Amino acid sequence: MSESTAKQTIVPRRVAIVGAGVIGCGWAVRALAAGAKVVAFDTDVETARRRLAQTIDIAWPSLEKRGLAANADRNNWRVTDDLDSAVADADLVQENVPERLELKQRVLSHIDGATPPDTLIGSSTSGIKPTELAAGCGRAPERVFVAHPFNPVYLLPLVEIVGGETTTPEVIETAQALYRGLGMRPLVVRREIEGHVADRLMEALWREALHLVNDGVATTEEIDAAVVYGAGLRWSLMGTFLTFHLAGGEQGMRHMLEQFGPALKLPWTKLEAPELTDDLIDRLVEGCEHQAGGRSIAQLEHRRDEFLTDLLALVEKYWPESEDLPGRI
Repeated sequence: MSESTAKQTIVPRRVAIVGAGVIGCGWAVRALAAGAKVVAFDTDVETARRRLAQTIDIAWPSLEKRGLAANADRNNWRVTDDLDSAVADADLVQENVPERLELKQRVLSHIDGATPPDTLIGSSTSGIKPTELAAGCGRAPERVFVAHPFNPVYLLPLVEIVGGETTTPEVIETAQALYRGLGMRPLVVRREIEGHVADRLMEALWREALHLVNDGVATTEEIDAAVVYGAGLRWSLMGTFLTFHLAGGEQGMRHMLEQFGPALKLPWTKLEAPELTDDLIDRLVEGCEHQAGGRSIAQLEHRRDEFLTDLLALVEKYWPESEDLPGRI
């Protein structure tokens, strides 16, 4: 793929959102901010309308600070329970139904039959392989792929794009351009695997954190502090490998592996998650409620969004979009 093709940007004119939960609403708001018209499908129209309106109210101040498209219109959306109507004439269909393979296959098969063969269909699945998702699509399975975002979708720019056995390179290229048009930074996963890339990394940290709480080593607040004030600060700029590269001094990664590599064989971490006993669940819930300090979820979301808006500006200062690093995203 040439550099010019890889950096192509296409702003979608019309985006169909299938499933208006937390992730679906996040996608909808991001599309509105990019100037697209949004049609959302949900079986519970009234709840979806209320949820999407609330998400727009929460997100829009941060998006204004980040910068909106000239034609962005926060009111350019509607919700319907007619799936065919929702996906008709869409440039991009984003599926966000619950993580049940049979349900996703059924919905994607319907979308495949209701849209022209050149309409791209992305799934927000956090773990299912695209080949499995496209198994029931008889019309044009080659345009079905995974487009896995991160919450809040309207602020976090990473989207993992994963093609399946039938997905064509042309579709992957066009998908990158469309998501770039939505202000995202696509990461094409080289081969399909359950959980893709980012979630597998987060799950490993999550499992270890559960063990530390379960074994009485640390509280939820102490573990979060270890991430926020230690690794997280470095990761937000350099990620995992470049951080370790610096740990090796002037010789970089090679010296780091020579010095610390043997420690990887020590049984420090645990691969299996602990049993979610009632006691562990209570400790996790109590710990998180203590950390929240009486703040509502909406208040915490507002605080998170303000922080992410400022942090993204700082990251972009040091890793401008014109540069491929970190991670050649």
